[in-house]
Amino acid sequence: MKKSIISILISLFVTSVYAQQQEVTVFKSGADGYKSFRIPAVVKAPSGELLAFAEGRVNGSGDFGNIQIVAKRSADGGKTWGALQVVASNDTLQTGNAAPVVDYTDPAYPKGRLFLFYNTGNAPENMVRKGKGLREVWYKTSTDNGLSWSAPVNITLQVHKPKQPQVNSAYNFNEDWRSYANTPGHAIQLTAGKYKGRIYIASNHSAGEPQKHYADGRAFGYYTDDHGKTFKLSDEVNLPGANENMAAELSGNKLMMNIRNQLGDVKQRIVAVSSNGGQTWDATYFDAHLPDPVCQGSILNLGKSKGKAIIAVCNDADTLHRDNLTLRISFDEGKTCKQNYVIAKSPEGYKGDYSAYSDLVAIDQKHIGILYEKDDYKQIVFTRHDW
Repeated sequence: MKKSIISILISLFVTSVYAQQQEVTVFKSGADGYKSFRIPAVVKAPSGELLAFAEGRVNGSGDFGNIQIVAKRSADGGKTWGALQVVASNDTLQTGNAAPVVDYTDPAYPKGRLFLFYNTGNAPENMVRKGKGLREVWYKTSTDNGLSWSAPVNITLQVHKPKQPQVNSAYNFNEDWRSYANTPGHAIQLTAGKYKGRIYIASNHSAGEPQKHYADGRAFGYYTDDHGKTFKLSDEVNLPGANENMAAELSGNKLMMNIRNQLGDVKQRIVAVSSNGGQTWDATYFDAHLPDPVCQGSILNLGKSKGKAIIAVCNDADTLHRDNLTLRISFDEGKTCKQNYVIAKSPEGYKGDYSAYSDLVAIDQKHIGILYEKDDYKQIVFTRHDW
């Protein structure tokens, strides 16, 4: 009888763990007319539905080509997903780096308005870094939870600094920004303090002639305090090779940026902290608690505990391979992580990138959703986890 009870308890525990870790394929390479899907982003719409975005790469897995931003929606917390929707395109050229966020503070839209920031490109990144192409910056909005979208708005002149006119004579700056990319992953809106309502998009660019290991790259952010009417640039994070990044709100008007170190000399995530809502940077450091193989990672504010922001970080906790995707929860704004969960770990002998890019979304007060690339980019899957 005692053994039977123990067996039942073990069975219930295993079932519970499986249920919270069960994955659902959202985008599968080769399906829906796309050879590949990459670069996930996810947001919770005002309706409570989840919207998952990705780059639908028509002809192959490369970063440049006929690429569209596509989306799927879930009305049941990520258990099932609807049909694919094309959200943004650039004829047969590149559209990517989807960064969704909901504006909840605009009095003109009391039910909230969804923003989708994205980039377009007319040449591969290696050519853009040589000054032979241009990446532009756009956004669209939706007032019906992503069912339909506004006409695109080009904000390149406000948030980009290319030196030479490439496409339009209006582009004429003294600086020499070249490559340019949002996040990738969700953007954020600050919810409290002096900068409440600010929409902030973490980004990165290259400047000047290409250098080894992307040492010409810098992380920064752009933001709007008037619901998309105008935009301003933050200072750069003063660290060569700072690349793909994401931001999260901290307490006391602070903002944290979590950054990929493209140089690869230190296999850890870079962290930058601002005390003025992401305009300038007070501290920049490598976080020894966050090993990284040189890949994108994601970060999310989950609320507060004892006046401090609860921060979730998800990245490949491996210094050699894109593998061992790990979710960490910090109750002291990133100083320590008391909860650590392995989300995806390759089976023994596996060859390839088992897990790669990810994004996070708060499903409710107890569950966090993880949308991530899996099995050598063959699929983008969604799973939910208790925290």
